[in-house]
Amino acid sequence: MEQEQISFEEAMERLETIVGKLENGDVPLETAIELFQEGMKLSQLCGAKLEQVERKIEVLIENENGLHKKPFAGANEDRGE
Repeated sequence: MEQEQISFEEAMERLETIVGKLENGDVPLETAIELFQEGMKLSQLCGAKLEQVERKIEVLIENENGLHKKPFAGANEDRGE
């Protein structure tokens, strides 16, 4: 399964499996290193996919000049409510 072609959900499932194996601690050192490297790639892939989604999510606000786009406020940002 090529990592760039997998969905966010598939990447997260694989990442959870890798974390479980590493936390279990009974894998040979070389295997643990390979799993860690794969996990890091999956983590970066998930981060990139989340950034793409965040850029796509925009809230349209109507003002006196018509419509303009406002970036979606992230979970850690103040939404002005």
